[in-house]
Amino acid sequence: MSITEKIRKEIQGFHDDIETWFQGKSEDQEALYRQLLSGFSPDFKMINGNNDLVTLSMFSDWLPTVYGKFQDRHVSVEDIEIQYSESHGLATYTEIQVTGETSTKRKSSAVFLMSEEKALWLHLIEKWI
Repeated sequence: MSITEKIRKEIQGFHDDIETWFQGKSEDQEALYRQLLSGFSPDFKMINGNNDLVTLSMFSDWLPTVYGKFQDRHVSVEDIEIQYSESHGLATYTEIQVTGETSTKRKSSAVFLMSEEKALWLHLIEKWI
């Protein structure tokens, strides 16, 4: 699998999984939790749309509080663009979350560490649009 394919697969897979998490539709919540976190470097940091810093520990603590909380939320990504070197990738994309009549969009930039098996999220910056 090429670097571009690994990054695209990680972005799409994470967003598919987080939609399932928000909807509470997993047959094995613990396995989905592990799957969601498996794509992140231990050094992961994020600046969210509210300009708050979120670490991997903070994110992993937050996830259980939102399991099944948004049963009609749909999450999608579009306009994925990827640049890469041998050991890093940079992706930009638009994330859209629709819950009932409410739609939110954010422009995201993510840095990935490349491993033999997959792309690992290292840094993520989100901006509301």
